[in-house]
Formats: sequence, C-alpha cells, structure tokens
Amino acid sequence: MIAGAVIDGTGTPRARCVLAPNPSPMTLDGTNTWILAEPGSPRAVVVDPGPAHAGHLHRVRDQVAAAGQRVAQILLTHSHSDHSAGAAAFAALTGAPVRAADPAYRLGDEGLPPGATITVSGCEIGVVATPGHSADSVCLHLPADHALLTGDTVLGRGTTVIADDGSLTDYLASLDRLRNLTGQAGLTALLPGHGPVLSNPAATLDYYITHRRERLAEVQAALDAGDRTPDQIVARIYHDVDQALWPFAAFSVNAALRYLADQGALPPGVLE
Repeated sequence: MIAGAVIDGTGTPRARCVLAPNPSPMTLDGTNTWILAEPGSPRAVVVDPGPAHAGHLHRVRDQVAAAGQRVAQILLTHSHSDHSAGAAAFAALTGAPVRAADPAYRLGDEGLPPGATITVSGCEIGVVATPGHSADSVCLHLPADHALLTGDTVLGRGTTVIADDGSLTDYLASLDRLRNLTGQAGLTALLPGHGPVLSNPAATLDYYITHRRERLAEVQAALDAGDRTPDQIVARIYHDVDQALWPFAAFSVNAALRYLADQGALPPGVLE
C-alpha cells in the first residue's frame, strides 16, 4: 500500500480528487470527493460531495465548470455524513439528482442497484454492492481506467472500521468480492474515500482480508482467556496503541463480537 498526502487532481484519466477540509483521525486527510468524466466530455459525475461545507461544495462545482463540464449526477458510496451531508446543497447548486443505495438519501427516482452500469457522456461506471463498513456501502468501477472507487470499504491508509450500521459478515464477503473483481477486471488502482490512491489493489485487498481474519482470531483468543466485555478485549488487543484511539478500536471489536454471535460462537455473558 502507498502512504502519502492527498493532492487535488490526484486520480486517473477519468477520475480526479477534490479534498474536503475535514481531516480527523477517522477521515484521515479529509473526505475525497471524486469528479468522474470521460476526457473532453461535456458532463461529469460527482461522487461523495462530502460534508456540508459551502466552500468545498463551491470549489467542486467550480472545478467541474473549469473543465468545461456540468454536473449530471451525484453518487454516494454510502450515507455517512462525511460523505453525504453536503449532497442536498450540492444538488441545489448544480441541479443534479443524487443517487444512493439507501432511498432515504436520494434526490430523484434512481438508486444504485448492484450490477448497474451508469453511463454519462461515454463514461461508464459500474455499481458493486459492498455492504460491511455500512449496510448501504457500494464501490464504483471505472473499467476504462481499471480503477475502483472504494468509499470507506478500503482506505488509502490503515484499515476501515465496521460501523454500528455495518456487519463483519457482510464486510468479509465484500472484500472477497473485490479481490475476485481485481483479477477479473485487471484493476490497477483503488480510489478511496479517504487517503491516497492505492496502486496495488491485489496486495491491498489481500492485506485487508488477512488483517481482518487476524483481528477476529485475536478477539476469539481474548474471549478464551476470560475477557467478557469489549473494553477488556480492546485493552488486551490494543495495549500498545495510544489509548486515545481505543474508542475507534472498539468499533472493530464490537463488530467481531457480533460476527461471533451470528456464528453461535460467543460465550454466555458477552454483549448482554
């Protein structure tokens, strides 16, 4: 995986990033808003307008206009506010509809059904359902660039958390789906919702899958050792990590516990 700074304009021939000014431990450098367009075409697609930050939304609109384009559609990789809170305001700025997997976040009639292909002025975008980080997460495939926009399913640095509206069972299946797609589609770039572009999708996804399985094994080992609360498990597994980050680690531990509960492998007295 590549570590580095996110720079406006980073991406591929059909995708360029505009970085939102909302850095944090959870959002890394900030939210990556992606402008997708066929080179030289008159219309563009904007993915994840980001937070409700007027300056950022105007900057995205102005960058589209500077390329001689107009925004035809707005797509959301998922509904978490750092990706979606600015969508309604951006729709008002541009007159474009908002498409999302979750109907509650759409402005217009169309969603993002799994397997759909969206074509805007020759730019083809495939919808890949990837629930796990959240229930409504999708990735967006740019076959002409051998690239995949991953939202928060895969980050440019570190690994993602499984949110309360997510599922580790779904997430592991989604990672396997993306690993298979990498080989089938010859992916050469992952364009994440946070952090820099990743130029080795196969290695990144192999790492994600291995890391998640290792964490799951660590949670099981903590349970076998007698730990019975998420706090106890976090303290055991993440003892060498800054305690300021433990609340984020608790997301992953809770996801693992829910996974084990679904498998019928959780000892009595946990999550009660």
